[in-house]
Amino acid sequence: MTDPRPLHLLEGFGVELEYMIVAAGDLAVLPVADKLLRAVAGRYESEVELGPVAWSNELVLHVVEMKTNGPSGSLDPVPAAFQEHVGRINALLGPLGGRLMPTAMHPWMDPAAEMRLWPHEYSPVYEAYHRIFDCRGHGWANLQAVHLNLPFAGDEEFGRLHAAIRLVLPIMPALAASSPVMDGRLTGLMDTRLHVYRTNARRIRSITGSVIPEPVFSRAEYEQVILRRMYDDIRPLDPEGVLQHEFLNSRGAIARFDRSAIEIRVLDMQECPAADVAVCAAVADVVRALLDEQWSGLEAQQAMPTEPLAEILLATTRDAEQAVIGDRAYLDQFGFPGQALRATAGELWQHLCETSQPSPPRAAGFTPAPADSPPGAAGFTPAPEHSPPSWVEPLRTILRDGPLARRITRALAGDTSPDRLRAVYARLCDCLAAGRMFTPCD
Repeated sequence: MTDPRPLHLLEGFGVELEYMIVAAGDLAVLPVADKLLRAVAGRYESEVELGPVAWSNELVLHVVEMKTNGPSGSLDPVPAAFQEHVGRINALLGPLGGRLMPTAMHPWMDPAAEMRLWPHEYSPVYEAYHRIFDCRGHGWANLQAVHLNLPFAGDEEFGRLHAAIRLVLPIMPALAASSPVMDGRLTGLMDTRLHVYRTNARRIRSITGSVIPEPVFSRAEYEQVILRRMYDDIRPLDPEGVLQHEFLNSRGAIARFDRSAIEIRVLDMQECPAADVAVCAAVADVVRALLDEQWSGLEAQQAMPTEPLAEILLATTRDAEQAVIGDRAYLDQFGFPGQALRATAGELWQHLCETSQPSPPRAAGFTPAPADSPPGAAGFTPAPEHSPPSWVEPLRTILRDGPLARRITRALAGDTSPDRLRAVYARLCDCLAAGRMFTPCD
């Protein structure tokens, strides 16, 4: 979210997608992200800018990140941009024996044996994480997320945006959960990634907190309550200050004052970019409605304590859209109709998607590059007026059939044998390559 001036609320969107690189044959993790980036840049690079999309490394060598190259003024052109680059990455991975796999966790990776840290530029940061926390675990080596960056300009906008995001965080897994399998078995959780994520820094608990951020609504308060405590707690283990930066914060949404944005981190990766952006768009629309005080006022939003939000997040981590929310004060924040004392997270999302103000009409589309053009040749161009956003149908699928974790579970039908897991996750890889939604009966 870099820009010559700070963007105001929802004037731009930064989206980051993390993909696993796996062997094309048996789908085992394939640690070749550095070779992929070298194939584009001509040397080992941690980031390559390719027009409106950039590729970059992550902590481990079997993950590559794709992101908007700076904020996009609209979410609508983003799926086509990312889908075009999925094809480019898969084409480069082919000679390396690999392909991209979606979802938030590899279903049978053994991180203790298979984790390989990124060894090039920026490696001192990863080495520090590994030395302090031991990254040979699922919570570090085996999790892929969507990060949605939403901008703010100044303290007043930060306070409003932070309040709104805190309220929406607990129900995000109801749309986004995609990690029901770990260590080759169904875990009983729809969002296993969030389960392992919340404890990956347990040695220093102030880094993650309750995943739901504390109710702080100014930069000075945020730095005092959250950042300074983290830095103080890690300093004995990090005397050189390698990790004492805003990125150390592992809450479900973190303030990035260096880029005037809040980065949402609780969203699992979906089966294709259109689905990822559908989830981001739904979240952004609800945040917009909260900012407009459509259902509740700012004072009420900021008064919501952390504990009940954290309890709802635990429920949606386990049960996704079927999680029961029995907190009427929380439902009232969103104007949930009637006097019922409870609702499922899925019912709440249906209400939110029906009543929240949709994103403004798109102003641009994405023009894919010709097949024989170099990476980065594609770009944003004017799009037809009044055409529906490209993420509308994927969102309808999620609301109708459940999050990807639910659909994966149905497709497995209780069979987590190696052959069945490979068959289902190969179909997910095919969905990513083709840009289509996953259905259990494909």
